[in-house]
Amino acid sequence: MSYARACVIVLCCAGSLAACASYRPAPILPAQTSESIESRSLENPGLTGFIQAALAADNRPESASRATWDLARLTLAALYYQPDFELTRLKLETARAAVVTAGQIPNPTLSVDLMTAPINPSATLDFLIETFGKRGYRVDQAKAMVDSARRDVVTGAWQVRAHVRGALLNLWAAQQRRGLQQRRLMLQDELVQLLERRLMEGEASSVDVTRERINRNQFSLALRDTERQIADAQTQLAASVGVPVDAVPDKSLSFAVFEQPVMVRADDLPALRRQALTGRSDVQALLDQYRAAESALQLEVANQYPNVDLGPGYTFEPGEGYQFTAAASAALPVFNQNQGPILEAEAQRRTVAGQVTSLQAQIVSGIETALADYRATSAAVATANDLDDEARRRLDQIMRQFQAGDADRPTLVLAEIELSTTEIGSFEAGVQQRQALAALEDALQHPVFEPDFKFAPDEFPLPAMEPAQ
Repeated sequence: MSYARACVIVLCCAGSLAACASYRPAPILPAQTSESIESRSLENPGLTGFIQAALAADNRPESASRATWDLARLTLAALYYQPDFELTRLKLETARAAVVTAGQIPNPTLSVDLMTAPINPSATLDFLIETFGKRGYRVDQAKAMVDSARRDVVTGAWQVRAHVRGALLNLWAAQQRRGLQQRRLMLQDELVQLLERRLMEGEASSVDVTRERINRNQFSLALRDTERQIADAQTQLAASVGVPVDAVPDKSLSFAVFEQPVMVRADDLPALRRQALTGRSDVQALLDQYRAAESALQLEVANQYPNVDLGPGYTFEPGEGYQFTAAASAALPVFNQNQGPILEAEAQRRTVAGQVTSLQAQIVSGIETALADYRATSAAVATANDLDDEARRRLDQIMRQFQAGDADRPTLVLAEIELSTTEIGSFEAGVQQRQALAALEDALQHPVFEPDFKFAPDEFPLPAMEPAQ
């Protein structure tokens, strides 16, 4: 067999065994991306199918809530559209690809001596043999990082829910506040008109009229500010979902979870606290990273021992024919035994362990802070409700006096203003209580609002990166 023919055969065999991937261009077109974002809609068929699949995985009938957009459906829409959440999923895809990389067997190396051809052709095929389970440690490390990335997806989904819930709560609070303030401004305007009439009749002082006019102006400005809060909350809600403002149907939004919230029972808190400290997705992600750090340390320990290069080959000598050869080589651990990388891996493992402890301390602090706010706001709600009941009783009494002719109209309006003021105070205390509940939900990573919805984004199908428009 000639030297040229041997080379051709070897190269053909190598080419036939190689399964090469082809490059596919994926250019970014900013104009097209912008148009896609601006045309997003909650009526998108792809979004509808995603929500149906997600609610089916939760054993929750989608048709029951299809006419309205509640917290659960808006959260699912945000998971479908939000680019920040998409980034966490892409990190998961990258981690899964790293498992393939970690498990790859090194390709052999073909060496041909071209200087002696065609007189004395020779060729060598080098195989790298990894020793002491190094490939297995790399694969274990990569798989642990996949688990960590999957937990990060869950953490990202909880963050998406928190943003949607906060925006929806702000919108509900602003709309309810507007109604209460409109009622309060109407009563204040009526009181000013009554006092102005009395002033013209000489039965009221200009000081009283001026004071009530100032109060009316202040309430009018407060109402204008509440209108601004509504517009801001609508923009915030659209941004949290990932759609234009016009795509959020204001009339079909459901605020039921805020109107009748489920309060946290004191008996459930110890178990929820323990679950948060060990079962929160960010805690589990760090535990997965710790497993990866342990595998990395095992890999560096194994790297103390050299790999082996096996090089079978052949040479051609005139008069003697082809002679097959075999060679083996390995690095000699003379100057170092991989001490530096081992120390780095040990330090990295201790760092991740410290991060777990630090995160758990933050969780405890977050739970304690949210609980303190929840208890304080609950006490404020109770006090505000008592004041509201007291003002209502006084109004009923004055109403009876007015109907009997023992009280005039300004006195009755003042009693109605007092009740309206206590109602606003009671409502604001309720808003603060719901905000404390939201903070507690985030700290526990347990659904307080809509507790029947099992929020587990790692258990239902996720949308494609480019949803159909």
